[in-house]
Amino acid sequence: MSDNSNLTPEMLVPRLGDYLVDRQLLTADELKKALVHQKTLPQDHPRRLLGQIIVDLHFIEQSRLDRAITEQILQLRSALEQANAQLEARVLQRTAELKEALNKLSELSKLKSNFVSNISHELRTPMTHIKGYLELLCNEDLGPVTKEQKMALVTLQKSSDRLEQMIEDLILFSMSERDQIMLRLQPVSVRDMCETVIQHNTQKAQAKAILLLSEIQSDMPLAQADPQKIDWVINQILDNAIKFTPAPGKVVIRCFHEEPFIRIIIEDTGIGIPEQRLNEIFEAFHQLDGSSTRKYGGTGLGLNLVKKIVEAHGSTIKISSQEGKGSTFEFSLKVAS
Repeated sequence: MSDNSNLTPEMLVPRLGDYLVDRQLLTADELKKALVHQKTLPQDHPRRLLGQIIVDLHFIEQSRLDRAITEQILQLRSALEQANAQLEARVLQRTAELKEALNKLSELSKLKSNFVSNISHELRTPMTHIKGYLELLCNEDLGPVTKEQKMALVTLQKSSDRLEQMIEDLILFSMSERDQIMLRLQPVSVRDMCETVIQHNTQKAQAKAILLLSEIQSDMPLAQADPQKIDWVINQILDNAIKFTPAPGKVVIRCFHEEPFIRIIIEDTGIGIPEQRLNEIFEAFHQLDGSSTRKYGGTGLGLNLVKKIVEAHGSTIKISSQEGKGSTFEFSLKVAS
């Protein structure tokens, strides 16, 4: 515990000597003599403050010194109160500025979401017409077509399917931005869902010389989920795995029951993701390769929506990856009660 017996008001006052000279209560020569006297005191001598020395040397009376110290303390207190008031005013001003900036950002985000939603819905109608007439042409309902024409029409159909999927992704994204991901929860068979997704992607995987495997528990209970949206999530992750896995490669989907959840894991032997950039893959409209010559296409919405849909189900999407060796995506669904 420190000794407070020698505490005096002078200890609270900085540069007392200069203050006394400025107030003409002490001459500069007297201050110099007092400082010299303070330095010449032996080291074993009790500590003497400058004010005490000035009084002992009869340069100023104790009462005048006390008044001067009191005045300086009051000035310091006033200056501190003024500084605190200015700081508080600045904090209030910056808080108001930040609030205004946040409101503007929120408005811009809403405008962006509305724009994406409106454009996406407007694209739906002409896209429906395009797909309808392509189907009529492919089926030769409007007349016979040559082999070359049929091949061209099949290519157009694939492109229109992809464009339609991009439009649906944009609509889903605009809804998620407004916290409008509506779930129609019901008991669903994750096993059946995964097998359907695998069948849907088998031809695509084979075309890239990628081995598509499944390890799905046969006696799994039903999960509580929105079947349409979880089917979309699994398909999106699997599609990404195939897209980013060079030949010859392997993609595996695993599903098993681990009470009270059903775990879904998708692994690939693809290009992987740098550890420091793992969080970036969930950002909307973001591509890790943002160059104009990037090898892999896409809107950059898929994994952003995957994350939001999985979180809407009360789960978390987990990812582990090693650059050049592959990635693993995992999430869980609650078992239906």
